[in-house]
Amino acid sequence: MASPKPRVLCVDDEVMVLEGLQLHLRRQFEVVMATSGLDGLAAIEKGEPFAVVISDMRMPGMDGAAFLARVRAAAPNTVRILLTGHADFDAALAAVNHGQLFRFLTKPCPVETILSTVQQAVQQHRLVEAERVLLEQTLAGSIKALTDVLAMSNPVAFGRAARLKRTVLALCDWLAVADRWHIEMAAQLSQLGCITLPPQVAEKVFHGQRLTPAEEAMVARVPALADGLLANIPRLEPVREILAAQARRWDGKEDPFGRSQGEAIPVGARMLRLAVDLDDLVTAGHTAPQALSALRQREGFYDPDMLEALADVVGQEALSELREVPLSGLKPGMVLAEDLFGKNGVLLVARGYTVSTGLVERLKNLGPGVREPVRVTLA
Repeated sequence: MASPKPRVLCVDDEVMVLEGLQLHLRRQFEVVMATSGLDGLAAIEKGEPFAVVISDMRMPGMDGAAFLARVRAAAPNTVRILLTGHADFDAALAAVNHGQLFRFLTKPCPVETILSTVQQAVQQHRLVEAERVLLEQTLAGSIKALTDVLAMSNPVAFGRAARLKRTVLALCDWLAVADRWHIEMAAQLSQLGCITLPPQVAEKVFHGQRLTPAEEAMVARVPALADGLLANIPRLEPVREILAAQARRWDGKEDPFGRSQGEAIPVGARMLRLAVDLDDLVTAGHTAPQALSALRQREGFYDPDMLEALADVVGQEALSELREVPLSGLKPGMVLAEDLFGKNGVLLVARGYTVSTGLVERLKNLGPGVREPVRVTLA
């Protein structure tokens, strides 16, 4: 079976230019045409991914540089090419430097040059996709191994990591963050260093209980220990950057080195800081509205726009249906609303965990040893 042709989107307000591009490209590529930036964005949103987007510079309403910047946000792996006239050379060069374009071509452009450039762009897209697969498969396997260790050694920390992951992913959805794998992984791995804590210390930390000076020293070493573990895994630099920056305040205070503040702090770090502080307050017994009110009173700590997005996310989650089910009614996809204990008082799974097929089987095997009913939330 022949491989499908790479998809190429051509955007130009001149129909004759589009028809010319289609004529020359259609033998090797599946060509889709749009006569404006808005139409091009609509094509990206509703169809299969494009390997390459070619856009004219001068178009009414939205010029090519602005359009390709929007494409980068909506489909970061799509390779972008700009067509421009000689009069637009400086603007095109600026677009390449600031918009991370693959190439720009000046009009009129020979057919051979267009074909060669698109072929190179498709090859670049294949390399980018191969990198994405590497991240999703190889790294995902490594992360799963680490989180499995965390789940077995410290279920409280694992449950907290699961809650943080849900919160940051909800923020990513609310704020339309496209490139989020490193944010998700940072949340999953944020509690990894807790495997070094004695169980009784971990319990005190996650229930907001007072620590002794020696225990505080143990907890203070947790981030560095986690970073040391992650340093052995290649390609996790963006994740480590988030974890290193998560404690920084929005206004830059309490940072003697003046490393970053405001939007210079990675987006994922700003999200994780909010998620952690919200979870601390809720775990300590505050309701979600009370926790949000407390966060709002911490002036200068958080990105104000992201704090309002968190309020929207929490409000949406409040609409989720809360239900008590017997152990036999537990289904994959449900989210534990409370810690799940055995009848002997041992914590089995922390609240916030999304029920999986494996967990259902494990709890069924434990049978009479599990406290029922189980409180869960349904979207």
